[in-house]
Amino acid sequence: MTRIAAIIIGRNEGARLVRCLASLQGRAAPLIYVDSGSLDDSIAAAQAAGAMVVKLSPDTPFTAARARHAGFVTLEKNSEDPEFIQFVDGDCEVDPEWISAGADALDRDKKLGLVTGWRAEIQPEASIYNALCDFEWHRPAGDITSCGGDMMVRADAYRAAGGYRADVIAAEDDEFCLRLGKAGWGLRRIPVSMTRHDAAMMRFSQWWKRAVRSGHGFAQVGALHPEFFIPERRRVWFYGAVLPLLVLVSGWLNPVFVFAVLALYGVSYIRTIQGLKRTELPVGKAAHQALFLTLSKFPNLIGMITYHLRRVRGADMRIIEYK
Repeated sequence: MTRIAAIIIGRNEGARLVRCLASLQGRAAPLIYVDSGSLDDSIAAAQAAGAMVVKLSPDTPFTAARARHAGFVTLEKNSEDPEFIQFVDGDCEVDPEWISAGADALDRDKKLGLVTGWRAEIQPEASIYNALCDFEWHRPAGDITSCGGDMMVRADAYRAAGGYRADVIAAEDDEFCLRLGKAGWGLRRIPVSMTRHDAAMMRFSQWWKRAVRSGHGFAQVGALHPEFFIPERRRVWFYGAVLPLLVLVSGWLNPVFVFAVLALYGVSYIRTIQGLKRTELPVGKAAHQALFLTLSKFPNLIGMITYHLRRVRGADMRIIEYK
């Protein structure tokens, strides 16, 4: 029986994928690389590293969820029966100590279906957008409800939860984790460095598209699990739609109303700074990040509306790429 297999997903990751595969050599086997229509040499790099390669057909929309599940299906088709599966994005490098630490945690607690650790950005200082991602990854250790795509999952738990839903294009990991918890399995973040991520996000347009994708995830996963993402959806509707609409409808009648709305945005901004400071973030960085968190409600709204339009029209849920 295979002890720990690894499923790596990617699209045009280049040198990042090479680093990812190298970080797993000798720590997990087999390595399954699932490619979503890469135009670079990713497939050749994976083959050179000895990974089993799965090339997804472009006939069906590419999604990270579809890729992860295709990797699991490939394991089963090849008569591999791993006890644990390490899922990782191809733009991440796995910490040398993580695989053994994750497996030990699952061994100690048979009720755990999933463990994750700490992810960090490789170059958080390269741009404010990388820094935003780095802060986003900082979450406390302990029992959790959901996590990102770098995770070690018990194979039996994956089957019990039904695996990933291929049509969820954003927050697909949250959606899977929610079903895992509802199936009776525990989820935990352990205080161990897990992966180093390379967002390579240098432009405002990349950040904007990523925020649009997040909004799509809030709406789609919220539709599947109404109890989840409630605060996020409410904030997006209020700051991204209701307040601007009130300005358009009433502001021209009474200019004072415009200043009142702007004051609400200011209060939200200050409260966000205070919340970030409680995480021990320096004041300057907190103010900078709070600006983008406040602004993010607008691209989030676009993403939420995009999901609802697709749903009403019966359109495919196509991935929103930012790289």
